[in-house]
Amino acid sequence: MSTHEIRTAVVTGASAGLGEALAERLAAEGWNLVLTARGEERLAAVAARLGAKHLAGNVADPAHRERLLALAGPIDLLVNNASSLGEVPLPLLADNDLRAWPDVFDVNVRAPIALAQLALPDLRERGGAIVNISSDAATGPYPTWGVYGATKAALDQLSNVLGAEEPDVAVWAIDPGEMATGMLTDAIGEEDAAQADPPAVAAERIVRAIGFRWRADENDAPPSGRYAAADFEKIEAHE
Repeated sequence: MSTHEIRTAVVTGASAGLGEALAERLAAEGWNLVLTARGEERLAAVAARLGAKHLAGNVADPAHRERLLALAGPIDLLVNNASSLGEVPLPLLADNDLRAWPDVFDVNVRAPIALAQLALPDLRERGGAIVNISSDAATGPYPTWGVYGATKAALDQLSNVLGAEEPDVAVWAIDPGEMATGMLTDAIGEEDAAQADPPAVAAERIVRAIGFRWRADENDAPPSGRYAAADFEKIEAHE
């Protein structure tokens, strides 16, 4: 459990969708935030609205990761939300361009672990946590979602191992469920994506569960592992 009164979180992919919703909920809970995403203009607008620091860039770039963690200083929470779909429209595996795979794995798998490596000294000291955003595509055989799902399955397993290796850090791989985001729109079209819940629904559940890590009743916090955001629906927020 962190003994630091002021807590700091780094959130990747924070300019839109779930990343923005998570940043909004964390800001409402009083967290200091350092936000990153590729697009400067939209990221800067979100950061200004939330009173957060920000640094635009690609999490697959080692230099950007170093600058991001240096800007943040000691942190209590790392939220690895940034993701890439790869080819759009999503192709069948039979039609996949294998040359596009390294970029997707760099963003979805290597970058979260690289950021975790940089953050672990602080997280160990401060009893912190890592949230790796997963997907139901990691476990379900959804046509055209093979490459993206494979990256999330890899991230799930790496999260499992990291949680076992780091007993002083909570490592959660969280499947937020289907959400009405730009990413889902790119994958399945605007009409179908609009039928999903807004990302604020998953964000509220996730941040509520995260909060138990720093309360007097921290034993109620979920242990390291893989969860669906819906698993947190019945967690009651304590005053």
